[in-house]
Amino acid sequence: MNAPAIAIVGAGPAGFYAADALVRRLPDCTLDLVERLPCPFGLVRGGVAPDHPGTKAVIRQFERTLSRPNVALFGNVEVGRDVLPAEFAQFYDATLYCTGALRDRRLEIPGEDLPGVFGSAQFVSWYNAIPCEPRPAPRLPGTAAVILGQGNVAADIARMLARAPEELAATDISAPAWEVLAAARLTDIFVIGRRSAAWASFSALELEELGAIERAEPRVEPCDLEQGIPQDMPQERRQAAERNLEILRGFAARAPQGRPVRLHFVFNARPAAILGSTHAEGIRLERTRMEGARAIATGSFFEIAAGTVVSAIGYRSVPIPGLAFDEARGTVHNEDGRVEAGVYAAGWCRRGPQGVIPANRADALAVAERIAADLGAQAQVAKPGRAALDALLRSRGIRWIDAARWRRIDAAEVARGASRKPREKFLSIEEMLRAAGAD
Repeated sequence: MNAPAIAIVGAGPAGFYAADALVRRLPDCTLDLVERLPCPFGLVRGGVAPDHPGTKAVIRQFERTLSRPNVALFGNVEVGRDVLPAEFAQFYDATLYCTGALRDRRLEIPGEDLPGVFGSAQFVSWYNAIPCEPRPAPRLPGTAAVILGQGNVAADIARMLARAPEELAATDISAPAWEVLAAARLTDIFVIGRRSAAWASFSALELEELGAIERAEPRVEPCDLEQGIPQDMPQERRQAAERNLEILRGFAARAPQGRPVRLHFVFNARPAAILGSTHAEGIRLERTRMEGARAIATGSFFEIAAGTVVSAIGYRSVPIPGLAFDEARGTVHNEDGRVEAGVYAAGWCRRGPQGVIPANRADALAVAERIAADLGAQAQVAKPGRAALDALLRSRGIRWIDAARWRRIDAAEVARGASRKPREKFLSIEEMLRAAGAD
């Protein structure tokens, strides 16, 4: 069999886990990681909150994969804009799409397009300095903020809003975001879920951490915890739900401590409208009741005044021109990772935005095994792979970033941190390209 040429589109966790598995399984292959941004590592760099540096340590493993002699990086190359899926199919024996889920799910309620209302992807891109246009510019007016959703992304955002500025100063938070957070005068942060407390999707570690923020105290109404674990809750969720309820009961039992920030957990509340005419001024919520796992509207409403609303209700993948897309699920259409002959999907674009980084590993390894098996079972016609992609990008004038140029960007960001913080990230693609020396 000829040495196969493999392309992985998307250099985030799923892409790197799959790359590592494939070069171990097929040591003679050439493997190219194609990434729309000049910087690799996806959600590890751009999604993990700045105050969780330990979670980002997996980047060292990804760097080792990138250092392998048969692995190359093509950064600042976007599928559909710079290269078409049909061209990948022409150049490579197998193409694996690991493009993630980049788009916020919409609330579909009045007022959600008002200034001061953000999707969590927008908000996280702001404090993590993901180079994107248009760049969100939160200002955090007033004393209250609302976060819709009760998963780990919502917990990250709540933590970032609640922490003292000096706690964040030594992280890799972007300088403009730190300045806004330092100037904010928030005293009340509301984390709102449409279902009962038993259905909250926080991991226990994330929930406990919200209760350990030095300047914030959690607030939970004891009556919101009376429903307990429903009898029909799936067994695989029961243990996590019991642990979360135990933590929330601990929060509810705490006496007020007079800390400057109150972190309110609100359950059984569905967003109905964002209030305000020129800027978000609050939110109208409808109380719900549970029927099994479903939250049923009751027709009873209440309002919370707030100048900032962040929706953390999930993400959707962006359709890739030329690939079948499942609009209902917001994913690339596939069967167990196989899209069509020679084309595969893994990670969030395959199964939806579910699970933490280790979940992407298991998924990526399974799809990598399928790719290796498919390549081993068919006669290989030598495809040009890297040389053809290189030539195509040069002919189109694409300024792409290889591993060496990425390391120049990396070194420049670390130097900008000037020992005060791990790095000061560049805010735009053009800044990154200049630092890389990409002409």
